[in-house]
Amino acid sequence: MHVRNNRRSLVVVLLIVSLALPIFSSAPALAATAGGAAAINAQSNTGGSIWGASYFPDVPLTSHQGKQLRFFSDLIKGRVVVINFIYTNCPDECALETARLREVQKILGDRVGNDVFLYSITIDPKNDTVKVLKDYAEKFEAGPGWLFLTGKDADITQLRVKLGLYSAGDKDGKLQDHNLSLIIGNQSTGQWMRVSPHENPYILATQLGSWLHNWKLPTQEQRDYADAPKVRNISAGETLYRTRCAACHKIGAQDTLGSRPIGPDLLDITKKRAHLWLTRWLMEPDKVLAEKDPLAMELFVRYNNLPMPNMRLNDKDAQALLDYLDEESLRINRLKPQDHTQESQAPGGHTHGSGEQH
Repeated sequence: MHVRNNRRSLVVVLLIVSLALPIFSSAPALAATAGGAAAINAQSNTGGSIWGASYFPDVPLTSHQGKQLRFFSDLIKGRVVVINFIYTNCPDECALETARLREVQKILGDRVGNDVFLYSITIDPKNDTVKVLKDYAEKFEAGPGWLFLTGKDADITQLRVKLGLYSAGDKDGKLQDHNLSLIIGNQSTGQWMRVSPHENPYILATQLGSWLHNWKLPTQEQRDYADAPKVRNISAGETLYRTRCAACHKIGAQDTLGSRPIGPDLLDITKKRAHLWLTRWLMEPDKVLAEKDPLAMELFVRYNNLPMPNMRLNDKDAQALLDYLDEESLRINRLKPQDHTQESQAPGGHTHGSGEQH
């Protein structure tokens, strides 16, 4: 009786293991959809060998510079990379995601192109030609080590499936519903992780520059926990600003990363624009632009023909964001020395500045 039960248990265990093998062999795709890093020992090459040339398709791609490259052998083999899928005519968050990678590029500096590589692959190869991608790359100041890539539609779809970034909406051919997540990874160690498109750029830069490199570089700045700022509650409006606006806008401050602004300064924006216009602009900027609204068109031209993305905010979100911009503007103005002379010289009684919402 016990022997029969033991045999039965052994059969069950073997069946479970046999069913599990295909799951573990499907690599970054399923590791990414689980929302976490693959459990691979970074001290060995096991992950890199499993998720190597036999897993990743070595499909041909063309960069925005017109160079022919192979996905595995030329782009990711032995490298730490971040990969996202975009299309240049995207009305939603592709531009926002690209702007965030622009910040990551600035934070990592000359490490991009040396030990960290950024790849933005179009999911609309029919329209995103090499020239279109080149123009798009220039708008976001893409430097060495950041490539915008195109190729055959079937090859790009295969890459999205392998990387776990192919969703149900993609199967219906709806570009607007494509998966916005990024994939970061170290091909040599087999460490791969899916990342939110709204991730803080400093955290993303740390993941790419330190974690995926097994912390091989010492921290340049030594900090004391005693100097750490107090933890405070973050409002819904501030959360929206940090995740949806900060990559393109500042509030009364210079860009500390030394980049030219993608969008205008938002200081005192609630005093400079009508509330109803701002609310609609935040909720459906694509429709406002399509209607050729004069202010929207002026901003579109002024800021390098980059449209404001539709972030799918509702009325409550828009109000929370405007409340935060108002509160933060008030806080910043209190810290600034008052210059009544300059203010009185401004035509029409308005202060100078580029505070339009974009």
